[in-house]
Amino acid sequence: MGDAMVRLMMLLYSIVGTTLAGIGVVAAVTMNLYDFRSIIVAAAIGAVVALPVVWIVAKKLENA
Repeated sequence: MGDAMVRLMMLLYSIVGTTLAGIGVVAAVTMNLYDFRSIIVAAAIGAVVALPVVWIVAKKLENA
């Protein structure tokens, strides 16, 4: 992984990570899970899911 790829991934993660974490929080609240732990877990799962998504998108953008 080159330096440009890492920078692209960091830039994309700042957008995709927060978006997927927010989607996780909205999903938790929609299921009436208002406790602190459920919201944190949902946000963390969204942030972790964003890592492979960002890697795939950055790889496709680099090869384009």
